[in-house]
Amino acid sequence: MINIDGNLVKEENANLSVNNRGFAYGDSVFETMRVISGKIMFWEDHYFRLMASMRIMRMEIPSAFSPEFLEKEIGETIEANALETSPARIRFAVYRLQGGYYTPATREIGYVITAEPLDNSFYLFNDTGYEIELFKDHYVNSGLLSTIKSNNRAVNVLGSIYASENDYDNCLLLNEKKSVVEALNGNIFLVKDNTIKTPPIADGALNGIIRKQLLNILKKTEEYTLEETSISPFELQKADELFITNVAVGIQPVSKYRKKSYENKVAKDLLSKLNVKARLG
Repeated sequence: MINIDGNLVKEENANLSVNNRGFAYGDSVFETMRVISGKIMFWEDHYFRLMASMRIMRMEIPSAFSPEFLEKEIGETIEANALETSPARIRFAVYRLQGGYYTPATREIGYVITAEPLDNSFYLFNDTGYEIELFKDHYVNSGLLSTIKSNNRAVNVLGSIYASENDYDNCLLLNEKKSVVEALNGNIFLVKDNTIKTPPIADGALNGIIRKQLLNILKKTEEYTLEETSISPFELQKADELFITNVAVGIQPVSKYRKKSYENKVAKDLLSKLNVKARLG
């Protein structure tokens, strides 16, 4: 069952107009969320990022879009798909209503909520081989638009095709200054000795939910030194560890980049801390 503007309809009957601005212009933002037994993990962070994304896109936020209302809409979608007691992946997409060309006829919005089952309630450590490469055909531009989850994901799509064609598990994206920004599907962290680095939002990195959770965890530990700083591609082969973070997998350790192989001790330690934080809400 799909939730379209608060109406639950069967997937085969869930239709949007070909003039939908999300399709026609990428005039849409979205959130991907992980739900455990009906509870949305890190809901407050998802809600505020969605509101920030809509403001950046100059969308009109309905007065009804309170945290309680949206949580209720998500809950009803979960129930309609019989996922109340199972782990689930939610995609909450907001699009500007159709009309106009580049200049919209209205700033009002519509929304679509979809739900699908996940295999595990909490994050599992994946230590199988995971090889990455740089994607250098196109760049991520630093600035606010790159920090939000919008439907304009052409670089990610082309990078994913490149990775698939060359048998890589993922690729790292660069900004216009040739700094490493993020992976195709999440934020990147680099470990060297006891220092952990991640690119700053100002470089164009996605304002990731798991990124934020890890920053909070790292700021409270004395084991590691955290640096939000630009990362040069030359640093990748000098690192002890690299790992990628997103809501779907939590923490994905990288095993290989070119001729360099990596450890995964820090990634494993942080994943256990992340799962504790998720359980506590």
